[in-house]
Amino acid sequence: MSTLHLTVVSDAICPWCWIGKRRLDQALAILAEHQPDLAFEVSYFPFMLNPDMPEEGVERASYRAAKFGSLERSRELDAQVAAAGAESGLEFRHDLMLRTPNTTNPHRLVRFAAEEGRQREVVEAIFRAYFNEGHDIGDLAVLAGIGGACGMDRNATLARLRSNEAVAEVRAQAASASRAGITGVPSFVLNRHLLFSGAQPAETIADALTSAARHPAIAAAG
Repeated sequence: MSTLHLTVVSDAICPWCWIGKRRLDQALAILAEHQPDLAFEVSYFPFMLNPDMPEEGVERASYRAAKFGSLERSRELDAQVAAAGAESGLEFRHDLMLRTPNTTNPHRLVRFAAEEGRQREVVEAIFRAYFNEGHDIGDLAVLAGIGGACGMDRNATLARLRSNEAVAEVRAQAASASRAGITGVPSFVLNRHLLFSGAQPAETIADALTSAARHPAIAAAG
């Protein structure tokens, strides 16, 4: 059995990325049962929906009202996301979300987690902290706490986050995704081939991964 490399291009403040992660997890469970000869190694690649966001983030309600024309329109979009999330077993608590953060530091934590084989659980925990618990995931102490809850050394993680380690690398990776033509997230890349973007249903993801994995050019690119 050969392992295929599935890269998920994602941003921590993208609600569809959390939904897409949940649906991907469901798709991989489907494949494990019905396509046991296929194995996927999943990793997460940074994308920044707001690369020019101030480091301290901004107050969410006013930012969203300005972005979408009104607070009412922002709430309509939040309701659509919440309904889609509920179908996948996710609870969005937009009433608890007070700030829209710069996502450089969440992406750095995801990068550090990958070194310990904890990336997928840390990604999940960041999404839950922001979308369900209303935490400011731009706050370094919050991020260190997330890492600690996922088995990382909290104090060591906080020290790394307080340094400039990997800041330039994360921003460069996010910019490279944009230059490569990725404009929407989540986007799914299998063995360096872009498959699709968007939080597709689990069955659709499973079918797409199966077809792509059996394509000679994609399989050979691993």
